[in-house]
Amino acid sequence: MILIGGDSRFYTPEAIKTIVRMCAANNIDEVHVAVAGLMSTPAISAYIRTHNYKGPGNCIGAFDLTASHNPGGQNNDFGIKFNIATGGPASEEFTGKTYDISKQIQEYRISNDFTSEINFQVENTVKFEVSDRPNKPEFIVKVVSSTRNYTNLMKELFDFDALKRLIQRPDFKFCYDSMSGVAGPFAIDIFNIQLGADPSNLLNCTPLPDFGGLHPDPNLTYAEDLVRTMDIFKHKPESEVHTIPDFGAAADGDADRNMVLGRRFFVTPSDSLAILTAYANVILPKGKKLTGVARSMPTSGAVDKVAQAEGIKYYETPTGWKFFGNLMDSGNMQICGEESFGTSSDHIREK
Repeated sequence: MILIGGDSRFYTPEAIKTIVRMCAANNIDEVHVAVAGLMSTPAISAYIRTHNYKGPGNCIGAFDLTASHNPGGQNNDFGIKFNIATGGPASEEFTGKTYDISKQIQEYRISNDFTSEINFQVENTVKFEVSDRPNKPEFIVKVVSSTRNYTNLMKELFDFDALKRLIQRPDFKFCYDSMSGVAGPFAIDIFNIQLGADPSNLLNCTPLPDFGGLHPDPNLTYAEDLVRTMDIFKHKPESEVHTIPDFGAAADGDADRNMVLGRRFFVTPSDSLAILTAYANVILPKGKKLTGVARSMPTSGAVDKVAQAEGIKYYETPTGWKFFGNLMDSGNMQICGEESFGTSSDHIREK
């Protein structure tokens, strides 16, 4: 089985149909496609891991149609990532072999176009008989929920009852900006539907092919709506400070980078990782212990200081999320982060 998902950027629908047809022609038994092609990078990792470690165990990997935080639209970027069976980014060995093969390709296989028979907008399963693979004719396309598996994982990791009480407190206000990327459906499902937050707390939650003309990179330059709402540059009069939300956050196009803001306060990625480590005892699921943390080389050593104080191991890796994978798989660390607004834990193999 192969999974296909991605952010909302231009050309995603066409790419999905091409990949499905190529899978059919190359003896893949089953393809799972997220509804409307929308599935965040962390949710793709979670789906693979759920399928392989709690389910049938036959997911080869996933095509993640994204160019991350780069602009989208007809005249901007499109990208394809491949996540392997662990849920993590393709290893250097995998990408090296792929590159070597690409230099030798003289032809490729693609089936006749049957994709008009698939409704990619709702959950459904369609079975086909593929004539050009007579020894293995049955081919299944399953359109799956973009959010359900990931939301269920979040419910396992976090106390949703406690979060619901916090979000519904009259003295607590928050704001979340999806930047017109794939984080939108997840924000609506988790914050609005599951936790009962007012939809007015959620900004730019409709995924758009060009991200609404925005550059979907969650930083102080591009997340203008959130920065303005949180009054980071202190333009509002003091008499209005009490109207500013207590907490704010934003995600990039494929929802694997985040920016965290307080009221008139910016939390750097390095400090965010250090804070998560300091409060790991109340963040990690019940019964799970923090034994180590990791950061990319350009990330500041703030987390190192916390790790030293807590008496846990800490590691430095080259830049690139794939380099955290071995540490996670070996159980040496549970929380990691990098300088480019990415943080995560070992529940998945993405940020």
